[in-house]
Amino acid sequence: MSESSGDGQGDPYIRNELSGNVDGPVVQAGEIHGGITFNTVVADGPYLRPDQVPPPTVEYVNHTQELSSLDSDLCVVPRGSSVIGFVVISGLPGVGKTTLACRWAATARDRFPDGQIFIDYAALRRRVGGDVSAALVMCLRALGVHDTFMSESLEELTAHYRSRTADRRILVVLDDVNQPGQVLPLVPKGLGSALLVTSNGKLGELVALEGAHPLPLEPLDMANGLRLLAQRCGEEAVEAERGAAERLVGFCAGLPKALQLVAARLRTGKRLTMSRLAEELADETRRLRGLSLRGEHSVSAVLDLTYRALPPDAARLYRALGWLPGRTFDAGMVAVAACLDVAEAEALLDVLEESSLVDVTEDDRFRFHDLVRLHARERAAEASEVEPEGGRQAVVERVATHYLALTAFADRAVRADRLRIGNLTGLLRDASDPFAAEGGPDPLAWLEAERAGILAVLREASGLGLHKHVWQLAEGFTVLFLHRRYLGDWKESLELGAAAAAEAMVPAAEARLRSLLSRPLMDLGEYDRARAELEKAVACAEVSAHAALKASVQEFFGRYWDRVDAVRAMEAYRRSVELNIEAGEWRGVAIATYFLGCAQDAAGRHDQALDTLRQAHQDLLARDDKRMAARALAAIGAVHDHKGDPDAAMRVLGEAANALRAEKASHYEAQVLVLLADITERSGGAQETVREQLVRAHEIYEAGGGPEAEKLRERLDRLGGAV
Repeated sequence: MSESSGDGQGDPYIRNELSGNVDGPVVQAGEIHGGITFNTVVADGPYLRPDQVPPPTVEYVNHTQELSSLDSDLCVVPRGSSVIGFVVISGLPGVGKTTLACRWAATARDRFPDGQIFIDYAALRRRVGGDVSAALVMCLRALGVHDTFMSESLEELTAHYRSRTADRRILVVLDDVNQPGQVLPLVPKGLGSALLVTSNGKLGELVALEGAHPLPLEPLDMANGLRLLAQRCGEEAVEAERGAAERLVGFCAGLPKALQLVAARLRTGKRLTMSRLAEELADETRRLRGLSLRGEHSVSAVLDLTYRALPPDAARLYRALGWLPGRTFDAGMVAVAACLDVAEAEALLDVLEESSLVDVTEDDRFRFHDLVRLHARERAAEASEVEPEGGRQAVVERVATHYLALTAFADRAVRADRLRIGNLTGLLRDASDPFAAEGGPDPLAWLEAERAGILAVLREASGLGLHKHVWQLAEGFTVLFLHRRYLGDWKESLELGAAAAAEAMVPAAEARLRSLLSRPLMDLGEYDRARAELEKAVACAEVSAHAALKASVQEFFGRYWDRVDAVRAMEAYRRSVELNIEAGEWRGVAIATYFLGCAQDAAGRHDQALDTLRQAHQDLLARDDKRMAARALAAIGAVHDHKGDPDAAMRVLGEAANALRAEKASHYEAQVLVLLADITERSGGAQETVREQLVRAHEIYEAGGGPEAEKLRERLDRLGGAV
């Protein structure tokens, strides 16, 4: 049984069809409620001007001076200056920082002809490095870079981003930043561009050392607080109870979010007046301890008023949502969390939205404000004794099972023939597969969109001791990272999964997850730890007596030894071949043979490598794996080059390039074409042939936004003529 690393280009994975009993517990579940709400954007195609800043949905209140400051700080560039406009908006949570940024962006669209990019750091929050890498990837995608050509290190991503912004005039809005290190790599380079940052903190380091203009945002004053109430409730209502309206603004301490919630209560309560509401607020200022507003008034006072006005079913749903691990959720997950069907969940979510307790995102998902989510948890904790089905453990277990089923379906949709330890037959038999439906979402795109939510579930479930859910979910989740290299998240998910498998005493699962963990560790340069994990994986695999698993672990060990010891790499691949033969995994034999041939070539054993790779090529064709067979053919061509036979090398590499193009493996095709051009040029071939090969490779890299495109353009310029 063999398994390659999966590098985003469709490396094959082998599934072992297990018979009899499978090691470890199996998640059993009844009905998996709901589907998934998901919209995806096609990655290919021409560059589209990004326009990502959320639009303002209500009339803006106050802060006209701050809008004017943004005009002068971000748009007035002195003649001959190369300085980028840079402003940090700071202030309390809910004070309107994001609204101000979005409002200004809406008025300044024509000043940034190459578009506007919006990054929500609250959704990326984990650690500075991971956050910045993910943010850079999002920015590069917005600038037309294909996932295939994303670099793996923060330094490379930063350099790529600067190159892509150098000739563009764009606005970048970074929302909810909490550390200076999340900002600097995303400063655009193009003259006339601007960077607008919002933060609860002042980020003084950016102001003192990097020249950012500080723009502190204060709560609304009384006049503008009353304007906001009048906008939502009507001028006549405010004037009729002027004194009570002023008290409401005072109780909310001018916080726009709190005032919006007060207005929602007034509009939905048929017999509720401003005077009655002001009296209620006067008694409710200490509900959300530790989250007071300047030590005077708590947002919980406003939230509790709105919460108590909810119908009983909506209040029950609100409490259940408080235990959700992630910050955003769709109707399908809500249905699972609250034991509802999707139609009921959607109806109750509409009630919560009308009461301003949840927000709707651009992709039709729902989101709690941070303070609202904490309030919901507080109410849920109070009700847990009388609502055991709404308790934290029960809700998280249901959500984890929901994600496990959907992730398993996505995993199988990407690669059906991949080694899996978890036996989810019973779970999936009772669930519907959204990826198999006509017009269903792309599985990798869905996994990417749900990445933060799945990781949050893994963390929460791990803390609650739901070990079988954690290791099975981590195993299925890894298919995303084999195609999209979010190294920090990949590493964390596998660490959680391996620890859970160890706690659950499932050695086969532990071996599987620890061997997978070696890949992000090596990509992050943690080679010693990668080796330690592989050694543990070997021991666990031996205990499991699972031949296909042992073959897979040996292949992973071979990939480790490829970096440091070609001889030991060959030994590992040979052992993988033997174990795959023992398990009857003939496709696994072919893939391990391919890697063995590559290792032999790297060790200078070119004749051996030719024989091995030819066998692998033949066996892969026999297994109808045309993509891997084309890669084996390319490796054969490279060996001919290393043997000093350029004619044979060019002939075989030409066949490989055609086969890879037929399989739409464009990244590998481009690599082969560059090698062909090198050999043609070295052997004195026609310059026009060299040019044709490089032009095609350049087209591929340019289409995906790959950094190699610039190097190829320079090389083509030296050859003369237009690209």
